[in-house]
Amino acid sequence: KPGKRIAVPTEAQWEDACRADGKTTFSCGDDPAKLGDCAWYCKNTYNKGEKYAHSVGRKKPNAFGLYDRHGNVSEWCRDWYDDEFYSKQNNVDPENTIKNKYRNRVRRGGEAVKNPKDCRTAKREWSTSGRGWYGSGFRVVVVSDSGVD
Repeated sequence: KPGKRIAVPTEAQWEDACRADGKTTFSCGDDPAKLGDCAWYCKNTYNKGEKYAHSVGRKKPNAFGLYDRHGNVSEWCRDWYDDEFYSKQNNVDPENTIKNKYRNRVRRGGEAVKNPKDCRTAKREWSTSGRGWYGSGFRVVVVSDSGVD
């Protein structure tokens, strides 16, 4: 919409949106056998010969009404990847703005070819920024003067 600023979410914003105030392994609970209720992952895509991202909104949304937070595509975050930065922060929304020598950015959520352990809410991956990958995508957040809406 005109007048709105958008951005790729920080890693913390991505995780908060995925968790939707929950504490479970996946937004649809802890049971990997029920992951297919809320995600496109290897069991219901790759293993059936569907080696591609699927249309958004065909699985159950999380408690915030957001679809496809697990699997389908691994989503880029604004943060630079660091093995220790994110886990050692006490801030509510830390952002790693320190570029690493490999130019690796954080990706979250897994993708359609991944198994359940790689689609967990807490799972972190990285990829070199500027490098395309068929299993990568992104979401945007709307930014207001007081933060993210």
